[in-house]
Amino acid sequence: MNSLHDKVAVITGAASGFGRELAIACAREGMRLVLTDIDETNLQGTVRLLPAGTQVLTMTCDVARAEQVEQLAVATYARFDAAHLLFNNAGVLVGGPLWTTTEQDWAWMFGINVMGVAHGIRSFVPRMLAQKDQCHIVNTASVAGLLSVPGNGIYCATKHAVVTMSECLQLELQEENAAIGVSVLCPAFVPTGIADAGRNRPAELAAANPLKDKYEEQTRKATQAGKLSAADIARITLDAVKENRFYILPHQRIKSLIEVRMGDILDERTPRKTSR
Repeated sequence: MNSLHDKVAVITGAASGFGRELAIACAREGMRLVLTDIDETNLQGTVRLLPAGTQVLTMTCDVARAEQVEQLAVATYARFDAAHLLFNNAGVLVGGPLWTTTEQDWAWMFGINVMGVAHGIRSFVPRMLAQKDQCHIVNTASVAGLLSVPGNGIYCATKHAVVTMSECLQLELQEENAAIGVSVLCPAFVPTGIADAGRNRPAELAAANPLKDKYEEQTRKATQAGKLSAADIARITLDAVKENRFYILPHQRIKSLIEVRMGDILDERTPRKTSR
């Protein structure tokens, strides 16, 4: 997808962080946008940051709910008759040791981080295949999908799932000779609002790890110290889409830690502590 002008981009989690900056970056490319989030107020804040004249459809959507993602796809095709670039970007985080996690921690994070991606694939890929246009899907994972970070067991589990889902999707689309590219985005710490994701946590899933506050504060400090901004990540991501690059690792220095983990696996060593 060398040219993105006049193409249609669908972005989940567009109210803040990577989603917001991806929306701005796509709008600057002259794309038409479909933006969704569970946070309607901040979603409209994203819209106000877009260049004048940007064609945009906004829709409140809980990506953990298959029917709402399907409604998003229906609305996208009703408005623009196409979707060329899909960012399965919505994600949440709650920390703490695995033995103090709650069932609702697992349900909340897997619902959004994993099933949100699954629902996006299930609702949009069949329509993209029918389009027979050049399309691309970007799934937001994390270096936590390539590393094992103590205190972030559920998050790592969800992001490892997103990485392998993306790899499988790439291979499956290749077997179909589909004109659909796939990328998996694996950033390290970036100043975003993910440490405060609990502000939108549903009341029915509110029972959280009793030690979460300690780990949330650690995550907040680490993200605030990130050297790359969310805007940098958006720019790097669009460059990767244009180059049809599968793995997107904006933080190059993290590769040494990934290599350590891979070495531990291949040499059958006990895992060593790594840090994102």
